[in-house]
Amino acid sequence: MKKFLLLFVAIFMVFSMAACSSGTSSSGESGSDSGGGKDDKVTLRIAWWGEQTRNDYTLEIIKMYEEKNPNVKIQAEYASWDDYWKKLAPQASANQLPDIIQMDLSYFSQYAENGQLADLTPFIGKEIDTTNFTENYINGGKIGDKLYGFNAGVNVLGFNYDPALLKKIGVESLDENWTWDDYKEIAAKAKDAGLYVDTGMKADVFFNYYLRTLGHTLFSKDGTGLGYDDDQLFIDFFEMTSGLVKDKAVPTPDYLAQLKGIEDDPVVTEDAIGIWQWSNQFVGLQQVANRPLQIHNMPGPNAKEGLYLKPSMFWSVANNSKHQEEAAKFINFLVNDVEANKLILGDRGVPGSSEVKEALKPELSSEQTLVFESVEWAEQNSSDFDGPDPVGAGEVIELLDSLGEQMAYGQLEVKDAAKQFRQQAESILAQNK
Repeated sequence: MKKFLLLFVAIFMVFSMAACSSGTSSSGESGSDSGGGKDDKVTLRIAWWGEQTRNDYTLEIIKMYEEKNPNVKIQAEYASWDDYWKKLAPQASANQLPDIIQMDLSYFSQYAENGQLADLTPFIGKEIDTTNFTENYINGGKIGDKLYGFNAGVNVLGFNYDPALLKKIGVESLDENWTWDDYKEIAAKAKDAGLYVDTGMKADVFFNYYLRTLGHTLFSKDGTGLGYDDDQLFIDFFEMTSGLVKDKAVPTPDYLAQLKGIEDDPVVTEDAIGIWQWSNQFVGLQQVANRPLQIHNMPGPNAKEGLYLKPSMFWSVANNSKHQEEAAKFINFLVNDVEANKLILGDRGVPGSSEVKEALKPELSSEQTLVFESVEWAEQNSSDFDGPDPVGAGEVIELLDSLGEQMAYGQLEVKDAAKQFRQQAESILAQNK
């Protein structure tokens, strides 16, 4: 019996020593999240959506970071907008989200309040240097007293257009104080000239802008319902947008769905005068179009009340990440490193770091300068940001997009769509009560 006990103890000690020596593996499955020594091997996964240009420069930034941090390996996971969220949802359900997630406002509250995003507060001022950021900029990623995302940059809505095509239809320039009536007149002239005025408006984004100009919002402040009571506001806006499709001044959703990429966009092919989009998307459009384009502010009246500086997107860390500190360090690199930002050049929004912005000025192309200037103008001509969308916003937006298509095709009367939207959206948002 004594020999047996001695043998058992010996075997136990061998296995204990083996277990202790396996705390870190080459695959990055380190035994500690506390960020041990420099030799610890860590593998991080990062996910984002975007066009090929964004994919290319982000991969280059990852390579730069890995060269400076040889203990870190970063695996990239990227997709188009629609595919991105389809891939992310099952990963969230399985508690297997990538360590670093590019997060949009539409889904931000949902993922945060479901406990899927880590609070970045413990990393602020440590792993993430905020010396050159304003408090308001940082607070854009807060829900309550927790910071669930670090602002990647700010954007502003606008009309990106071809001034040569505008002159072709007999309009010399766009007035800074133009109105929706001016816009509809330009649309009629574009149609008469055999052109589209634009490629349509994303329903939730521009309906919310329209509501803000009238003192309302798409979502209520507490996120438990819609932020407007009068359905006539819905009717007025969507009769305008769907009417332009029926008049063939704007392409049908079916036409737009067949476009393979930005290179096929009607603005690029000179079939449309402009496109409504966020400022960070201008550079990619300009580069592909390869001819002079311009950025103009949104129409009014009350454009200042409607306009706001929107966090373009957030960098979030998954709650299931085993390497949250290392993930935070890479976010710090993305928002603070000058060389990295010389590659980004505002694609993810105008950066918040004053040092980065100053360093980028000599590097900016003419189109990038236009983006920075449009944001600078908006800083003086906009109102407060409403904050992150509530839980369920993604579902509400999908509903609005679907109804928008049906209205554009003439399959659904705008008045009926207004009622359906209120009923279904209120039902979705009521779950937040």
